[in-house]
Amino acid sequence: MLECGKRFLNLNRPSVMGILNVTPDSFSDGGLYRHRDQAVAQAWRMVEAGADIIDIGGESTRPGASPVPVQEELERVVPVVEALAPQCDRVISVDTSAPEVMRAAVAAGAGMINDVRALRRPGAMEAAVQCAVPVVLMHSHVDPTDSGPPSGGCIMERILSYLSVRLAACVEQGIPRSSLLLDPGFGGGMFGKSPADNLDILRRFGDLHQLGQPLLAGVSRKSFLSHLGGRAATAPLATSLACALLLVQAGAQVVRVHDVQETVDALRLQQTVADAPAVTPVTRSDS
Repeated sequence: MLECGKRFLNLNRPSVMGILNVTPDSFSDGGLYRHRDQAVAQAWRMVEAGADIIDIGGESTRPGASPVPVQEELERVVPVVEALAPQCDRVISVDTSAPEVMRAAVAAGAGMINDVRALRRPGAMEAAVQCAVPVVLMHSHVDPTDSGPPSGGCIMERILSYLSVRLAACVEQGIPRSSLLLDPGFGGGMFGKSPADNLDILRRFGDLHQLGQPLLAGVSRKSFLSHLGGRAATAPLATSLACALLLVQAGAQVVRVHDVQETVDALRLQQTVADAPAVTPVTRSDS
């Protein structure tokens, strides 16, 4: 059981993290939940659909997105956390890289930090230590000092190396290893992966277990799905669900999704099949 503030997350079974973007410009649902009441209503719909975690983000990470001033991000995120935390029995996560937003959201009731920059922004590490809640570390190339994706080498080796370094840095600064989850960061643009890279991460996702941490994965509605062949470009739900099942089979403890109800139903079916007792074949004898 992972302690997330006042809530607990059972890592012995796959968990569904529902995406709640309180932004005007996120790639899939930007503008739909930018007002507090809209966002809170969507959060409750995801809870009713079976989400284990509600991940609230106030800054878009889509390619070409404009930076969001910290005060504006606070005004987007914190009121939603404040409205949900007193009544919601699910883990509330804050999707942010800003130390000010981390502190304010956790003070308001969030029990997890999901950082695409893996606590590289100035002050983020210190804020995460002070907040004392679990942190998701993602591999990406969204740091202002990055000139772009590194060249050379296999994408999975680069991810493993990067996450290993970030993991060690967090432990050294005082974040318990038991409070850290890892995310390979599927996607192009600022996440730095080509379609071939993303496919390779899907294929080799299990390699991440060598780092010894719980794994989170988010492929929901990602544009790289359109490069996987077939009708992927016009069937984002089908391909998102297929990838979620593949990732859980490869050992992902948390899948981050837009389509909560459909993902919960798919995972329940998968678990039902896995738990079904084996049927002993009947042997017929000839008389």
